[in-house]
Amino acid sequence: MGFFVFLPLILPLTAVPIARLTEQHLHPRGAARLMTVISAVMAVCSVLCLGLIGVVGTAQIPGNPLPDSWSDPVVRHALPYHETVGTAAMWLLVLVGFACCRTVVRHLRVRSRARRALAGLPAGPAAAGDLAVLPDRSPYAYALPGSPGRVVVSTGMLAGLAEDEREALLAHERAHLRHRHHRYLLTTQLAACVNPFLRPLQDAVAFSAERWADEESAQAVGDRRITARAVARAALVSHAAPVPGFAAFAAPAAAQPGPVPRRVAALLGPVPTARNWPPAKTPAGLAAMVAAAGTAASALCALNAAVALLVVLKAVTPW
Repeated sequence: MGFFVFLPLILPLTAVPIARLTEQHLHPRGAARLMTVISAVMAVCSVLCLGLIGVVGTAQIPGNPLPDSWSDPVVRHALPYHETVGTAAMWLLVLVGFACCRTVVRHLRVRSRARRALAGLPAGPAAAGDLAVLPDRSPYAYALPGSPGRVVVSTGMLAGLAEDEREALLAHERAHLRHRHHRYLLTTQLAACVNPFLRPLQDAVAFSAERWADEESAQAVGDRRITARAVARAALVSHAAPVPGFAAFAAPAAAQPGPVPRRVAALLGPVPTARNWPPAKTPAGLAAMVAAAGTAASALCALNAAVALLVVLKAVTPW
């Protein structure tokens, strides 16, 4: 196994440059998909390598629940990792599992709470179709995933927008539901729980999902300036964060001073090219190749370590 078993734990650093550069040269759709795949692969490799290190280290501890043959001197010679390293890896796996479970439970709990709130809506136009209008002065809007998905918007948000801006808002949230952006967000949140080095990708995917929905909204209303104006005005009137974990039209400007101006500037610029990979002779192209190489190396290292461990353990395990 050697030193290479530790590489998948630090190789996510190779994806940091693409997380910062992708929005400049990729369509938001391609950027979100690319970074989600990179996050998922690197997170799986990190978990696999932590498990391998844990098995190798704890197999040498007397009285462990693993087969006695796994602590054979042959195994100790072939996989010479100290029990302290293995024990630390096992504890890290426990922490990772706890963090992932907490993230999933929180996501499901928020969805359930939002569903219960919608169940109390009176029958009528406010609860018709995929749109749910909540009688609340606090301005917010978000996409609630499910079967079926719902667009949840408060009366306070609708009151702060003009008619054409409301159309842009609804088109934006429906794009979130149509493309299931909550899955991208949840995947990258779980990946960041596994390996903190993947957090820049989580933030980049969240921004790309919003930009993706912005472009869909601009196409639906036929005017990019209307969508840009809607995003800016929604950010100005919002005083409280929307439901956490869901794709929202615009976070409060005071809470996130960076993403909203960048989204507005992008909408006031030209339509992004529909490419899923940046040009090779650009900084983003080089960053994408580095991230791809890091992802491939992470997968190869994890696979090599897993095969090596299986071969050694199979040789010492009686049948």
